[in-house]
Amino acid sequence: MADFPGKARVVIIGGGVVGASSLYHLAKKGWTDCVLLEKNELTAGSTWHAAGNVPTFSTSWAIMNMQRYSTELYARLGDEVDYPMNYHQTGSIRLAHGKARMQEFRRACAMGRYQGIGMEMLTPQEAQARYPFLETHDLEGALFDPSDGDIDPAQLTQALAKGARDMGAKIIRFCPATGVTQQPDDSWIVHTGKGDIACDYVVNAAGYYAQRVGEWFKPYGGRTVPMMVMSHQYLLTEQIAELESWSQENGRKLPLLRDVDVSYYLRQEKNGINIGPYEPNCRAHWVDPGDPMPEDFSFQLWSDDLDRIADIVADAMERVPVSGEAGVSRIINGPIPYAPDGLPLIGPMPGVKNAFENCVFTFGIAQGGGAGKVLAEWIVDGATEWDMWAVDPRRYTDYTDQDYCNAKGMEVYGNEYAMHFPWHEWPAGRDKKLSPVHDRVKALGGVMGAYNGWERANWFAQPGDDVSQQATHTWGRAGPWEQRIREECEAVRDACGVLDLPGFSRFKIRGQGADEWLRGQITGALPKLGRGGLIYFSDERGRILTEMTVAREGADNFILITAATAQWHDAELLKSRLPADGRLTFEDWTTRMSTLIVTGPTSRDVLAGLTPADLSLSWLSMQETEVAGRWAALVRLSFAGELGWEIHAENADMPAIYDAVLAAGARPFGMYALNSLRIEKGYRTWKGDLSTDYSLLEGGLDRFVKLDKPQDFPGKAAILAEKQQGVKKRFVTLIVEAGEADAPYMSCIRHGDEIVGETTSGAWGYRVNASIALGMVRADLAEPGTELDVDIYGEMCRAVVQPDGPLWDPGNERLRA
Repeated sequence: MADFPGKARVVIIGGGVVGASSLYHLAKKGWTDCVLLEKNELTAGSTWHAAGNVPTFSTSWAIMNMQRYSTELYARLGDEVDYPMNYHQTGSIRLAHGKARMQEFRRACAMGRYQGIGMEMLTPQEAQARYPFLETHDLEGALFDPSDGDIDPAQLTQALAKGARDMGAKIIRFCPATGVTQQPDDSWIVHTGKGDIACDYVVNAAGYYAQRVGEWFKPYGGRTVPMMVMSHQYLLTEQIAELESWSQENGRKLPLLRDVDVSYYLRQEKNGINIGPYEPNCRAHWVDPGDPMPEDFSFQLWSDDLDRIADIVADAMERVPVSGEAGVSRIINGPIPYAPDGLPLIGPMPGVKNAFENCVFTFGIAQGGGAGKVLAEWIVDGATEWDMWAVDPRRYTDYTDQDYCNAKGMEVYGNEYAMHFPWHEWPAGRDKKLSPVHDRVKALGGVMGAYNGWERANWFAQPGDDVSQQATHTWGRAGPWEQRIREECEAVRDACGVLDLPGFSRFKIRGQGADEWLRGQITGALPKLGRGGLIYFSDERGRILTEMTVAREGADNFILITAATAQWHDAELLKSRLPADGRLTFEDWTTRMSTLIVTGPTSRDVLAGLTPADLSLSWLSMQETEVAGRWAALVRLSFAGELGWEIHAENADMPAIYDAVLAAGARPFGMYALNSLRIEKGYRTWKGDLSTDYSLLEGGLDRFVKLDKPQDFPGKAAILAEKQQGVKKRFVTLIVEAGEADAPYMSCIRHGDEIVGETTSGAWGYRVNASIALGMVRADLAEPGTELDVDIYGEMCRAVVQPDGPLWDPGNERLRA
């Protein structure tokens, strides 16, 4: 081929809507020398048989941002690239059968309005007025989204492709990629049947082939892509005369209807109906040797399997009786890829330099526009406008084996429209990573939760407590856990508690010059020898990349400890910045050791009989010693805000230490109690209160920023400029006059009728006996005593800004005792 490109800046593998959007958005950012490879024709994978729905609804801020952007792009794209498209923004109605669903809708409605989407809450009568064929006798209410609708997936993909081509990008069809080779300078050669292409970056946008493509990157540090493939069916009815008459009379289509409590959508398709169920008795494909994934499944479907969806279809026809008046004209049964949490993989490929993922989309049409924007920002700018941890491939680590992916994919599909209650733990794919004392914790009544695959006790049940899944189906704080959380917090307040905390991400950095190198990476100062402290990493915009605890073992010998979920993210951050001369070594000790938190006013007494350590050493001190006759590192820190220590020990030694601490009088407590305790101290959590949506100065972390130090750390110039200009938002602690529920992440904060900020976390504080929210508000409203309102599931709750500092023990006297 004379026009076959031998070089490109970026090669994208996969020609569905996401691949085309990636190419389009790279070109929009000026990177026009990029190439998309498609093994067949564009749209040949999941895109061609997609239903084409384009919702904005989500209770994830990142996903809603991405989907909102898609609707805005699609509305203008046809004119922008001069390509006609069928895009119908009909609006949508989501039906609620009960109070809990209405609470979820009110939360999403507030989030949507914050993003400029004109969502509305409807009564059943108002829903019927917009959808006259609707049966409403058993409904509690509904949510209306005016921006929702549907688009032709093939036209959308071709429009994005045309826009990219017009700007100079290349698309090569019928040209399957066959492998990749990384060069010594970390650039790539992408191999195809038509020749090789040298490129700086490569993108896996291969849809349900993404795992197969991902295997090519394993020799260069990659892992198996965490995904599986589900069978999804939807059916199209024949034309319905009554529907045709209504559309002609009103000059429009009916709104898209979703009965999320039954689990289906129902959409007008020309003058018929498209019914798409998400059935609990679902089916996975290509998950066992008897059903191998074919080499090529382009433009193919599976046979119908109507028995799986018959009950849901029958319910839909009762909800909208007119839909049952016509026969079925066609049934679509095609593959849809699923990641273990149902969200796509967008961002840096874990462990592989200059490789990215934009794949495993369950709702690729709705998210495709936003996904292209996000991916282009990752590659061109090195960072995204919005914090996109929700879809970052590094959110998963080494626990996502295929059995896990299959189990979670089935679970997510069968609960596609389920409410994600704050106290609920999904049961599939559990026990992937266990603490050395897991059996002991369970025997003590531990009700477990999964944290980056690690099992930790959320709370400790007593005999007779209801630990069923059904009990957790509430947005409110009341439940069998509430009294136990209170008791656990009181034990930490009045005596001593012990928390088993496996899975801390733990890194060692050693070598000549480690001290100076680390100072050049962080915004603040390093601790002295034998001490620990908090450090922060900024991106070039001055935004919060991550928080770590650092302990200094030697002049050039550091231990860095961070959140369990941050393991791959933070390891990659550190390794990517290491000097190229190899003088510094990096080791991941996450799985070699475990941690206990022993904290409370009597914790010194508890430990005194177990260790020869000097327990009079001050706050933030560290020492190597023995506990219960076993080697341990003792660090005087407490995320609970009381006198306390972290005990770090080898896995094999932890059972003996745990037993000894319990025998000495400590009471076990769980993650829910720790969350309550930390929020009373104003301690932040990663990717809740700390994210790239906020700068360090907005986050109230000024004391961890040293602009006068000589090292030119990343983001220093941006932080200096922001300090001179003044911040637009400020981190605040609020006391909230909450009702049954505390403020969840991203609850809107109002001042009068205006949205002026958002909560980043919320919980009941059992030591201060109040509902607390941490959040960001407009800077001029951050003054202590300012009265605001927090929208908690639709209930406007009065809130008062508190003085800067902890609510509990503001002078840290207990912590330093």
